Amino acid sequence: MLVTDFNTEVVSAPERFALWEETTNRSHIRNRQRSKNHEDFRARMRLLNLGEVHVSALSLPHLELVRTAKLVQQSDPEMYQINYFLDGGGVVCLDGSSTALRAGDLMVVDSSRPYRGDVRAVPDRWSHMTVQCPRSLLPLPEKTVRRLLAVPISGRSGMGALFTRWLTDLNARAGEFTPADVPTLASVTLDLLASALARCVEADAELSPDARRRALRTRINAFVEQHLADPDMTPRTIADAHHISLRHLQQLLAEDDTSPAAWIRHRRLERCRLDLTNPRLRARSVQAIAERWGFTNATHFSRLFRATYGIPPRDYRNLPHTARADRQRACG
Repeated sequence: MLVTDFNTEVVSAPERFALWEETTNRSHIRNRQRSKNHEDFRARMRLLNLGEVHVSALSLPHLELVRTAKLVQQSDPEMYQINYFLDGGGVVCLDGSSTALRAGDLMVVDSSRPYRGDVRAVPDRWSHMTVQCPRSLLPLPEKTVRRLLAVPISGRSGMGALFTRWLTDLNARAGEFTPADVPTLASVTLDLLASALARCVEADAELSPDARRRALRTRINAFVEQHLADPDMTPRTIADAHHISLRHLQQLLAEDDTSPAAWIRHRRLERCRLDLTNPRLRARSVQAIAERWGFTNATHFSRLFRATYGIPPRDYRNLPHTARADRQRACG
């Protein structure tokens, strides 16, 4: 199963913390756990299984975690766990040093190293996310990652922000993925993570060429999605924003049998198509939707839309849901 949703409220209040501890010690690195809310521990978790990479979102009130040397000896999966604090904060202790963490921070722990953590969160919403992966899968030398264990890494800017946006999108869209998507999702997750960590220690050169290329492509994807509404976005502005040549950008997209201009056009058309199917935007004119996504010429937009989906945008908006789905599949 790709997605597993878990909630402690399936049992009575006195049993909730024990159920949480039992479940998370199977799904995560094994720890001793305590909580100030152990008498009625209301928590939930969504786990996205990407093969050897697991991404989870957690909502909980307060939790203390201790991974002892004895637990390391008893069970060591040789994994990294990356924690992203969406809300609240916490403290992590490693090798006698304590580090405070706040919302927006990333932090890495190693299952082979004892540590202690204290998580303070806001109930009833996702408090933090975790990524777990075997150390051998992360395309960075262990000595490089070791320098970042229990060190706050900003998820608010740069590569850290790109990685955290990716995680929140994975959680929000978890139900949309199929088993066929798993290899790509796992690969992108690891490449973005490695790039975010490498940037912190200026170790980009230690990434493999394939990892750097995939991470660059993901950054370009995110940039394009964020700037689709800007009619002045061109292949040249994309290349300049990522400090690469226009030829390099063209080569990257040629791997998917497309060109920069065609790709921008396709993504803008898709955003328009989705807006046309949104009942909350029914009062918005077709021209306004087109302009919202960078099409300044209504006639040109209508011609492109019809060539892509086989029907004018106004007629597409009035189709029944099943008929729109059929045209979407035909276009894909």
